[in-house]
Amino acid sequence: MTDEGRTGKIVALEGGVADIRFEGALPEIGTRLVTLSDPSVTIEVADLPSHDTARGLILDPAPVLRLGLAVRDTGGPLAVPVGEALLGRVFNLFGDTIDDGDPLPDLPRRSIHGEPVALSRRRVENETFETGIKAIDLLCPLERGGKAGLFGGAGVGKTVLITEMIHNMVAEYEGVSLFCGIGERCREAEELYREMGEAGVLERTVMIFGQMNESPGVRFRVGHAALTMAEYFRDDARRDVLLLIDNIFRFVQAGSEISGLLGRIPSRVGYQPTLGTELAALEERICSTDRGAMTSVQAVYVPADDFTDPAATHTFSHLSASIVLSRKRAAEGLYPAIDPLKSFSKMLTPGTVSERHYRVARAVRNALAEYEDLRDIIAMLGLEELSEGDRATVRRARRLERFLTQPFFSTEAMTGRAGTFVQLEDTLTSCERILADEFSGTGESAFYMIGTVDEIDRGANDEGAPDAA
Repeated sequence: MTDEGRTGKIVALEGGVADIRFEGALPEIGTRLVTLSDPSVTIEVADLPSHDTARGLILDPAPVLRLGLAVRDTGGPLAVPVGEALLGRVFNLFGDTIDDGDPLPDLPRRSIHGEPVALSRRRVENETFETGIKAIDLLCPLERGGKAGLFGGAGVGKTVLITEMIHNMVAEYEGVSLFCGIGERCREAEELYREMGEAGVLERTVMIFGQMNESPGVRFRVGHAALTMAEYFRDDARRDVLLLIDNIFRFVQAGSEISGLLGRIPSRVGYQPTLGTELAALEERICSTDRGAMTSVQAVYVPADDFTDPAATHTFSHLSASIVLSRKRAAEGLYPAIDPLKSFSKMLTPGTVSERHYRVARAVRNALAEYEDLRDIIAMLGLEELSEGDRATVRRARRLERFLTQPFFSTEAMTGRAGTFVQLEDTLTSCERILADEFSGTGESAFYMIGTVDEIDRGANDEGAPDAA
C-alpha cells in the first residue's frame, strides 16, 4: 500500500491523461491523486507504464495543470458519501451536491470500486414489475430485481420512455429510486430534476450525473459511484432500489476514449479490447440479495441502428428483458416505438406470468408476426389479393398495433393528450376483445393513443352510435 501524502510531479500531459513521476513506490491503480494547486485537480491512476511513473486520467481539467506541478497521493480510491441524507439531492462523481441546496452533513464515504455480490448471497425474485405501459407489461414484462434494457438508435424515444417509466414506477415504488445520468445533456438533467420535484417523488430519489461536457474519466466512473450509493440502500438500509441509467452506451463510449488516451490497440469496430470486462464490472454489481432487491432499467443507444454493434451485443447478454425500439414504427407515429417481435423478456414464460397473460401475449405476438409476413404481398399485390382469413388477421393486427400505442404523462405538454397508466389486467382484457373481433366494425384510428378499449365503448355511447360489434 502507498503512504498518504507521498508526492510526485507531472512530467507529461496529453489530452485527458497525465504522467506523474514518483520517487520510490508507485500508487496503486485506482488511487485518487490531487494536484497541489488552487483549484486542485483530481487524477485517477489508470496505468503504470514504468517503474517510476503513474499514468492517470484527469477527471476535472483546469488551466492550472502544467508540467512540473506537484501531485499528492491520497492513499485511497475515489469515494462518495452514503446515508439517508442523500435522498432528494443531486450529485456529481465526487459526491458534491450540484442542486444549490443546503450543504450535506458530514457523511461517511465509500470507495466507488465495489465488489460484485457473492453468488451464495444473490437472490432471484421471479416477480414481475408493472410499469403501466401496455406494450411492455404485455409483451416484455420486467423482472423485479432484474435488469432491463431500452435499445434504440438516435431519436426513437429512449429517453422519453425511461422518463415515463420513472414517472409511473417511482410514484408506485415503495423503495428508493436512483437515477444515474451518463453522458446526459444538461437540459435533460435539469428537466428530469424539475419533473421529479413536481411529481412529489424527489424525497425518495437520489440523482447523480456525469454530463456530456465532462471528461471521459467522469463519464466512465459515474456509474460505479451510483452503484456504491445504491448498494448502501440495499445492504445497509435494507430497502429495495430502483436504478435507472441513461445511457449505458455513453459508458462504453467513455471507456473507448480512455482506452485510446492510454494508447491501447483498439479491438473490433474501434472499441476498446477490454469492453466486455469493463461492462461486466458494472453490470454484475446490479443484483438482488437477501437484504433487498435492486431493479435496473437502462437506456442503450444503438449506433446507426446496428444491433450487431459490440456495445449492444455485450449489453444484451447481461439483461433479463430487452425492449427494442424501432425507427420504422417511430416513422409511422406508433409511440412508444417498441418492436413487439424483437423485444424479449425471460419472465414471459408459463409459470412465471399467469396462464392468461402468457396466452394473450402469444396470440398478440402471433397476429403481429403473421401481419409482418404478409406486408410484402400487400405492398406488391394489395390487400384484396389476400384470402378472407389473412385479411381478418391483417385487420386484427393493425388494430393491435394501434392499441399498443399510449399517451405518456411525460409528453402531455407537447402532444396535448393526457397520459394514461394502464393496469395489466385492463390490457389483457382489451387485447382479448380485439382478438375476438369485437370491434370489427370500428375504424383502426379509434384504437390509436387510447388507454383501454373501454374508451371506444364510451365514445360510441356518447355519440349515440350503434354497437361496434
